Amino acid sequence: MAFVYVTEQGAVLKKTGERLLVEKDEETLLDIPADKVEGVLVFGNVQFTTQAAQLLLNQGVEMALFTRHGRLLGQLTSPFTKNITLRQAQYAKSGDPRFALAFCKAIIEAKVSNSLELIREFSHNHPETALSEETSQIATLLPRVGEALDLSRILGLEGASSHSYFQAFGKMIRHSFNFEGRIRRPAPDPVNALLSLGYTMLYNEICSLLDGMGFDPYLGFYHQPRYGHATLASDLMEEFRSPLTDRFTLGVVNNRIFQEGDFFFHQPSGAMYLNDDARKRYFVEYERFITRPMSEADETDEANFRKLFRRQAERLNRALTKGEEYRPYRFRW
Repeated sequence: MAFVYVTEQGAVLKKTGERLLVEKDEETLLDIPADKVEGVLVFGNVQFTTQAAQLLLNQGVEMALFTRHGRLLGQLTSPFTKNITLRQAQYAKSGDPRFALAFCKAIIEAKVSNSLELIREFSHNHPETALSEETSQIATLLPRVGEALDLSRILGLEGASSHSYFQAFGKMIRHSFNFEGRIRRPAPDPVNALLSLGYTMLYNEICSLLDGMGFDPYLGFYHQPRYGHATLASDLMEEFRSPLTDRFTLGVVNNRIFQEGDFFFHQPSGAMYLNDDARKRYFVEYERFITRPMSEADETDEANFRKLFRRQAERLNRALTKGEEYRPYRFRW
């Protein structure tokens, strides 16, 4: 199953029979059977026909719409997979403070542990980089998450851990790119631009998965309700930020896949973005990274991140409907 990224400005997404076509100026850029497509992501000035949208919806394939520079605008999704039993359980658990606290502890413990593991992986490969201070700070904070008695305390510990983590992350950049810390909106430099795009991709994919499985993506437990924000998707993102998005970003930066000329500064927004050609390369590298097999300690076969997203969503389903303890993803290098 494939994810289709339509980035060619002026292209048109069409259907013929049970196939999807991407065409521009009477040239076919892509021709793929619809039943081989898992998701379609459309960027910027790309048209799509009603017939193509209907085919995707009938196949249960979600289409996400982004600005040309990668900001998520919205999604088209089929109503056929709504699971009212799961949603009722989710709504009931949202009023259970014990469940919410236990779930929040689990995902933030995993987030802090995974960030620590990424630093340790880098330290092993680059012992000349001084990361012991940040490693010690995060390691000290980690057990305190499990001891926290309320959400506000968990938020404080997560914030302190993230501060130390991104200090370390800056030292891990082996490129001329400047990175003085995580700045979200607007992203002022290439590294922050890559992180923001990566988090957007992760958010969109988990949100689509949750919606397709019957969850309400907009009702989370850690992230508080906010209009138009899929807080449950943001909850499940936490355990994948370091091992997926941050690790991928380090790889493409440190391996010189992107250079200064691949970015441009958008004056009205004050943000840095990848240019069109570089963004196409980004998606190729991203798909390669997210789908490559990796051995997991608690898996019986080779997994990849897409399989892990579904596994975690299924674990959350069982936690909500069967009372099982939620076990987050733990990264081991």
